Amino acid sequence: MNSVPREAKHVLVVDDDPHILEVLDARLASAGYLVVQAENGEAALERLKTGVVDLVISDIRMPGMDGMKLLEFIEKLHPGLPMILLTAHGSISGAVDAMKHGAVDYLTKPFDGRELLAKVASVLAKSGRREEARGGRVVSFVGESQAMKNLAALVDRVAPRDVNVLVLGESGTGKELVAHLIHEKSARHAGPLLIVDCGSTPAGLLESELFGHVKGSFTHAVKDKKGLIEQANQGTLFLDEIGNISSEMQVRLLRFLENHKIRRIGDVREIHVDCRVIAATNADIFREVANGRFREDLLYRLKVVTIHVPPLRERREDIPGLAAHFVSDFCRRQGIPQVTLHPDTVSAILAYSWPGNVRELKNTLEGGVVLCSGNMLLPADLQLPQFGGRTAADPPAAPVPGHSVLPSYPAAEDGQPLSLEESEKKAIIRALEESGWVQKDAAPLLGVSRRALNYKIQKYAIEIPKRRGGRK
Repeated sequence: MNSVPREAKHVLVVDDDPHILEVLDARLASAGYLVVQAENGEAALERLKTGVVDLVISDIRMPGMDGMKLLEFIEKLHPGLPMILLTAHGSISGAVDAMKHGAVDYLTKPFDGRELLAKVASVLAKSGRREEARGGRVVSFVGESQAMKNLAALVDRVAPRDVNVLVLGESGTGKELVAHLIHEKSARHAGPLLIVDCGSTPAGLLESELFGHVKGSFTHAVKDKKGLIEQANQGTLFLDEIGNISSEMQVRLLRFLENHKIRRIGDVREIHVDCRVIAATNADIFREVANGRFREDLLYRLKVVTIHVPPLRERREDIPGLAAHFVSDFCRRQGIPQVTLHPDTVSAILAYSWPGNVRELKNTLEGGVVLCSGNMLLPADLQLPQFGGRTAADPPAAPVPGHSVLPSYPAAEDGQPLSLEESEKKAIIRALEESGWVQKDAAPLLGVSRRALNYKIQKYAIEIPKRRGGRK
């Protein structure tokens, strides 16, 4: 029997078609989820009484209590429990209305298994982040580089001041963590921190998500619904990927930032909301303003203080500590024996450019732990590009204090740039010369395993001197 991870999530699937139930069960169970089945809405409510459920996936059209009615009951009896709806024949209008009413996402039948798992993982991740925000379980920055010390000091100065903050940085650098820390260190920490992903929320739904609606304002609006802005009263609202919102939403958001009042869709009354706004984007927002795609007055309302989160390549000395933290944390959460990093692995991750930043590092290491066959994480487990962890499009790695990483792109004697293969061959020869032609000592300098180095030596027909005692 396959063991279930310590923190496996429970998913309730609801459908009157036994075949669909079995398909959902098989797909979700294969990904490590604990699945509970219900053949209709009434049975689903009974299942919810008997155990913990983290997510509900339900068909819309069912005899008796349909998916919309089930959604209404879940909203009342289990507020905050996410629900994904299934709709047949590609008819998504009802599902879109259901999302306005409280569902978090939908799938059309027949659904793709990979899309199903991707949506489930995304919904549960967002739900988990909200739970962490409510419970105050937020980790601090990991890293001792000067860049991270400066960032931490800026967060400490900004957090107590009740001003809006714009967080800028590449994808995967940790902008959401900055928002969590600002909230936790502020006077609003007892209030909610609500996260809105403006990049993935359809434009037609974002207005309802943010501002809410009143009963009867559109089909299936069977009751009033608070928007996320209103729910964030006395707390913090984090607008991720703010650069993706439409021009109409920019106007509505600007009005709220100016007078702290909102109107739900279909309502004439104004509601006063007291919340702090933190916005983030990985786009060049100033270029968007110059090109007329983002309002300048809105930008200035959002950027009372601007925080830049540095990419991982600008704080490479933090990589070993981050790697050890991610590996240890993943092993703990999965309930598996602790895995340590081999010195060759540390050299390999230091040599790689990490275009996906901290998120890529974390995901790569977690995948490496899954593939690791022992208690030592080796470079081959990480599935990084084989030579030095870099590709031809990546910039050369910056030197890291305390680690010797040889340059991978030397120039020819005439000053002209070499081809990638010539550069690679020269770097290998230089590393071998530096290590007295001892391959096991040269491999860490290049950030590769001995096996990978031996392959490259054979590929480039590099001749190893018979006597390797001294350096040439």
